Amino acid sequence: MALYQTAAGILEKLQRKEGAVKTLVYDSGYKNVRQLYALLCETLRYSSVIEEIISSAELIRGPKKLPMNLAKVLVYDLLFGKGLQCGGRWKSTILAHRARLHAELAKLKVKKKVSSNQDLVTSMGGSSAGRVLPRYVRVNTLKTSLDDVITYFKRQGYANKGKARSIEELVDFAQKSGKFFLQDLHIPNLLVFPPSTDFHNDSLYTSGHLILQDKASCLPALLLDPPVGACVIDACAAPGNKTSQLAAIVQNKGKVFAFDLDTKRLATMSTLLLRAGVTCQELANQDFLKVNPCDPKYQKVSHILVDPSCSGSGMPNQMRVLTDEAGSEKEERLQALSAFQRRALSHALSFPSVQYVVYSTCSIHQQENEDVVKDILQQHPDFGLVNVLPSWPLRGLDTFAGSECCLRASLTETLTNGFFVALFKRRSPEERRLYEELKQSDLHQEEASNRENENKDLVISDSSVQSKRKSEQISQDSASSTKKKRKKKKRKTDQS
Repeated sequence: MALYQTAAGILEKLQRKEGAVKTLVYDSGYKNVRQLYALLCETLRYSSVIEEIISSAELIRGPKKLPMNLAKVLVYDLLFGKGLQCGGRWKSTILAHRARLHAELAKLKVKKKVSSNQDLVTSMGGSSAGRVLPRYVRVNTLKTSLDDVITYFKRQGYANKGKARSIEELVDFAQKSGKFFLQDLHIPNLLVFPPSTDFHNDSLYTSGHLILQDKASCLPALLLDPPVGACVIDACAAPGNKTSQLAAIVQNKGKVFAFDLDTKRLATMSTLLLRAGVTCQELANQDFLKVNPCDPKYQKVSHILVDPSCSGSGMPNQMRVLTDEAGSEKEERLQALSAFQRRALSHALSFPSVQYVVYSTCSIHQQENEDVVKDILQQHPDFGLVNVLPSWPLRGLDTFAGSECCLRASLTETLTNGFFVALFKRRSPEERRLYEELKQSDLHQEEASNRENENKDLVISDSSVQSKRKSEQISQDSASSTKKKRKKKKRKTDQS
């Protein structure tokens, strides 16, 4: 029962805006962090459906009244999860209403004209444009291989539908339910399952062979792509999915330095990395901004991943509370976040041996994405952008030259959470020379254009003056002529 009581308590704190779900989970003291986090994520995803069912079933009325948030997590597991995993009086209360709850679920599906649970979530505002996220599963190559995992799932009765050929195919796939999966078209070692697939009790997941990770969040490490044996920094590391992905890419050789300020999150991350089989990590409960780039310890660091705190605005509506600790996107907060993001990215580029730095956010805001990249490029002319993953359909907003090198992700365009990624590369001496020449050429062209415009203004101004003088002269001549005519007419009159 501790699982449900802890989850209910966190839901109450979320409603009071006392923190983000990840932070509250880490602070709860509950041992099975993954189980608790998964229960909360799914309960929040189904929240509108659950609330209507509870209301219709009159579950929180009467002498044995259930607290609303406790009822939510219990009803989720009964109707949509693996079944109730508890005993005691609250289980008895829920089971006493089981038939009524199932009946209300069936009635709600009829009312909304849907047949599946996922369609029901969508019909009640669960996803924009009617799209839902499939279940993305990254194969942890530190412990297994893609072929072995595919074989495992086929033995479990799943059908392998092969490699996806387009995002549209994934969209259609995400509307289905059943025991089958696809291989992702962009990211190696990423499998795609129907949204209703639950892995939290699967042996491959609990043993660290599989990592539940959204497709978009796999992009930063994939694009950074450090070579085997490289020294890498994960600047803002917790909860650790990207760290474990980096370790897999370098094959547990070299070193992955991981920094995070939150002691509890770092401790949980250590446990997760241990389960994932990561051995090349060095964790530090330290502010990355205070790390000395010239420390001999980091002299071989060639690749850095910067995924700093952000607004979390790229998360689906009902999941925003998971990352948006303030529950708000006021301009002041975005300014504060983007200022921190600039400092973190600029600090990463100051490491003397670094060759590649990837910057990412789960934000949709230009202030946290393209604006940050544009400013940093101006501050660090030694670095330029790499045009990554040309087949990716959604690029950076057209706010500066080269913004098309950046990637954006969204539910409607790429069937992922909202995300932004930019890859910086240190220019070689020859690239820097060409860059400076091009920059000077652009400056000369701009100056020439400005001078030309100034000359045009002068010509226009001179023409205006000349036109004005000519007009004044014509007026004077006209007045003089009129005056002469009047005098002549007067003389004629006098002679008469």
